[in-house]
Amino acid sequence: MTTSLRWTSRDLDALPYEEGTRYEIIDGELFVAKQPHYHHQYVCNEIARQLSNWSKEGGGRVIPAPGVIFSEDNNVAPDIVWLSNQRLVEVLGADGHFHGDPELIVEVLSPGFASERRDRVAKLQLYSRRGVVEYWIISWRSHNIEVYRREGGGLTLLHTLSESDTLSSPLFPGFSCLVSSLFDTGSS
Repeated sequence: MTTSLRWTSRDLDALPYEEGTRYEIIDGELFVAKQPHYHHQYVCNEIARQLSNWSKEGGGRVIPAPGVIFSEDNNVAPDIVWLSNQRLVEVLGADGHFHGDPELIVEVLSPGFASERRDRVAKLQLYSRRGVVEYWIISWRSHNIEVYRREGGGLTLLHTLSESDTLSSPLFPGFSCLVSSLFDTGSS
């Protein structure tokens, strides 16, 4: 009989701190990621900036790379989350991490099969089981955004937006931005 190791938040706390390394646990599986690429971070900054500008009037918070602890064996650090002010009060723990579902989670794809599998499969399944209302997967390579929205019991892909499209959401009345504005096309 073989048993597989099931990681927990307590195990994460015991790992040595390494600058530039991100540890996450999804369904007890440990995922390790390296420091993000320039274009990855550029997109994160742009989407956070544009959502923050809207949130000043819209009543919410944009938080980059927070700790979201859904359960002892589901502890992740999404690239960007957005929470309404009400939800923030409900899920912000004394430890400074979120212990509940943000309304929006944004992941910007990192290079590599394992990283894409984590965002497109493992995290999509996790966020779908939870109460996340929208999940955006952004590819800085392809310059597109996959928009998943809660329908029925889970997250469903509504559309894939390209550079010429405009990003908007019922979560953010009056918010819109050109998809092309999220990418740094001036450097390679």
